[in-house]
Amino acid sequence: MSPSPSTEAAAQYLVAARRARRPGDRLPEPNRPHDCESALAIQHRVSELLGGPIGGWKAAIPAQDKISVGPIYASDIYRASPCPVRPSKGSARIEPEVAFVLGQDLGPRGTPYTEAEIRAAISETRLTLEVLGGRYADPENVPFPEKLADAMNNQALFVGPVVPHALEQKLDAFPLTVDGPAGLHLTRAGVHPSGHPLAPLYWLANFLSGRGEGLKAGQIVTAGSYCGVLELPLGAPLRIAFDGLGILSVVLANASTLADASNKAQAYVKEAK
Repeated sequence: MSPSPSTEAAAQYLVAARRARRPGDRLPEPNRPHDCESALAIQHRVSELLGGPIGGWKAAIPAQDKISVGPIYASDIYRASPCPVRPSKGSARIEPEVAFVLGQDLGPRGTPYTEAEIRAAISETRLTLEVLGGRYADPENVPFPEKLADAMNNQALFVGPVVPHALEQKLDAFPLTVDGPAGLHLTRAGVHPSGHPLAPLYWLANFLSGRGEGLKAGQIVTAGSYCGVLELPLGAPLRIAFDGLGILSVVLANASTLADASNKAQAYVKEAK
């Protein structure tokens, strides 16, 4: 079924903002979604228009009928440092999370997946950082349906090391520390908002299956921050320690600076030829 004119216009607007890599005003008033279903229609159409593969998902247990879910496109998933970031007020806004990589499809079907089936489909558990920064310049003053239409303010995902024997470990709470060149940057008592990061994955697998979509092997699902949003410095080597699980090392670099450096390097290579 073809999208409605307002859905199409909203999706085109968000796709243009993604391609420009620059946040702007909220959706034009006639095209704003007013509930989760219309927001999800926009979100789905954005994926169609972008045309690239969905490399993962972010999800949280619904609260008060608010469905918190969004695709993370493969082009926005990084596994090597430096990780390009579009900064907010000179800093990177990130959320430390534990994510699950699927080793097999959990496609659409008529009966719900059991927790045992979903656990069996996990091939890896990894430490991750979700980088926040959507297509709105002032996301704090944007109503929830518009945030949902824009994939819940996701900018990127940095994928860190594997957590050995993760499903045998306690993943509900642990201390988090961030160290940099100047020493300890911050420490937090990390607590998962859903009690365990598997809970949002259980919900997401059956939510997408019920909509005729599903999860695919190779996709990564990140399932909620252990300590809300952290504002971290750009350009400095950082060590984020998930106590007892591992250490994620990364440089969060201004995407514009990286792009300028890349362009200069390419120009140098062309001149050398």
